[in-house]
Amino acid sequence: MVLDFAPIFERWQMLLDGMWLTAQLAIVTTITGFLIGTGIAICRRSGGPFLSRVAATYVEAIRNTPFLVQIFIVYFGLSSLGFSFTAITVAIIALTINVGAYTAEIMRAGFDSIQKGQWEAGECLGLSPVQLYWHVGLRPAMERVYPSLTSQFILLMLASSITSQISAEELTAAANFIQSETYRPFETYIVVAIIYLALSLVMRACFWGLGLALFPRRRRLGTPL
Repeated sequence: MVLDFAPIFERWQMLLDGMWLTAQLAIVTTITGFLIGTGIAICRRSGGPFLSRVAATYVEAIRNTPFLVQIFIVYFGLSSLGFSFTAITVAIIALTINVGAYTAEIMRAGFDSIQKGQWEAGECLGLSPVQLYWHVGLRPAMERVYPSLTSQFILLMLASSITSQISAEELTAAANFIQSETYRPFETYIVVAIIYLALSLVMRACFWGLGLALFPRRRRLGTPL
C-alpha cells in the first residue's frame, strides 16, 4: 500500500472551510450551552418542585440518549412542525441542547461544593436569589469544576462531526466528500484526525489562558486549570 496525500492537499480549501465551520460551531455552542446549562443547574437546585423536575427530566433524557438520535429528532421534528432552518442552525440547536444537559450536571456539582455557610451569609446580607448565585455561587463553582467544563466543551467540538449526518458542511462532511472524490479514505481521515487533534490542542490552550484570567487565585497557588 502506497500512501498518497497529494489529492487530499489539493483540496485544502475544502478542509479549511470545514475546519473553520467546526470551530464556529464549537465557539457558539460552548457559549450557549454554558448559559443554558448554568440556568438548568440553578433550576434543579432552587427552582421549586416543578422547575426542578422539569430540569431533571431534561438532563436525564439528554444524558441517556445518543446524540445522533437527538439531532435527528431536532432536524425532522422542526421540519414536521413547519419550521425551515439550515443544517447549521439545526446543528447549533442540537449541540446546545446536548451540551447544556452535561454542563448543568457539572455546574450543579460546582454549586453543591460551595459551603452552606457562604450561601447563608449571602442570604443574611439580603441578597436576592439572582444576586446570591451571581456574587456567591457562580465564580467559585466555575473555578472548582473548570477542568471538567473544558473537557466537556472539547468533547462537544469533537461531537460536532456527527452533524455531517444532516449535511452540515463541517470538517467531517468535507472529509466524506473528499474521500468520495479521491478514493483515498485512509489518507483523508488521517489528515482530518490530525486537524481535529490540532483543534483540540488549540481549544485546550485557549481555555487554559481563559482560566488564568478568570481565576487568578489558582494561578497564584499554582493549581492546575
